[in-house]
Amino acid sequence: MQKPSKHVSAEEFLAFESSSTSKHEYVNGEVFAMAGGTQAHSLISTNITFILKSKLDGSGCRVHGSELLLRVDASNSFYYPDAMVDCGDYDKDRTFTSSPAIIFEVLSRSTVSIDRREKLVAYKRIPSLKAYVIVQQARQHLEIHRKDANGNWSIEEAESTGRFELEVCPGTAIVIEVEKIYESANVSDGPDLHLREDAEMYAW
Repeated sequence: MQKPSKHVSAEEFLAFESSSTSKHEYVNGEVFAMAGGTQAHSLISTNITFILKSKLDGSGCRVHGSELLLRVDASNSFYYPDAMVDCGDYDKDRTFTSSPAIIFEVLSRSTVSIDRREKLVAYKRIPSLKAYVIVQQARQHLEIHRKDANGNWSIEEAESTGRFELEVCPGTAIVIEVEKIYESANVSDGPDLHLREDAEMYAW
């Protein structure tokens, strides 16, 4: 299968992606192949989806892993977040969602700049989004971007022994322990600048 040429439409991208054997993301007409991840990245992502599902069963919200596309209309883009909570309308045949309440991205060497800059800007333009959580892979550290009732964003950091709360919808909030996210991943508490995650944190 040939990769579509640059500056394709969103509809052309969705048609291509539906029959592709590998995953791609789309940003305003351009298509980008996704790189593979480490075992730690996979395990941390799996832990997150398990935690979210266990806490949200019966809430009416759905938890998605990295197999479902996220459509960001404001930036004409499609991404594959590592985990999402969606409380919007459900369509069993649709290959994407555009109404996430919470998004998690696990950093890696190839995506750290994109997750901290491009995706941060794009995700904040999603009307339904209440929180974007950036999860470091090199150490037990999270950066939580939250939107309040007035539409203002704030940042909170959480370390290995901490916990944090996320409001999924009015009246429904969940508390997550940081160490549970990293369970069995053999990730230490200290910084590992080899992945440049800490160096990139406040670079802009």
